[in-house]
Amino acid sequence: MNEMTLPQHFRQAWTKASGLAPPPKPRQNGFYMPAMPSMELIRALDMGWWRCRRRLLFRRHMLPLLGYGEQMVRETGYSRDDILWANRLPLKVDAIHALETLA
Repeated sequence: MNEMTLPQHFRQAWTKASGLAPPPKPRQNGFYMPAMPSMELIRALDMGWWRCRRRLLFRRHMLPLLGYGEQMVRETGYSRDDILWANRLPLKVDAIHALETLA
């Protein structure tokens, strides 16, 4: 981190991860195409990929903060136990959203 301090880098990464909007719902076609997968399957795959990206962003930017000490973790506004709790959540649960609602 060249010219940014660690808390500034964290805040920038957190706003980027929080701003990652879910994918839009696919359009419903008025006709049937036999070779096309169902819209529910397409939506499930999109949402699964979105959750995976959010969890990767959480692990990339939040978990390394735990190695910097208690003061650095407190500057983020979350406690060490909250971050570890969010990391242990099932993959179907959005860890970033869970931390935001916890605070």
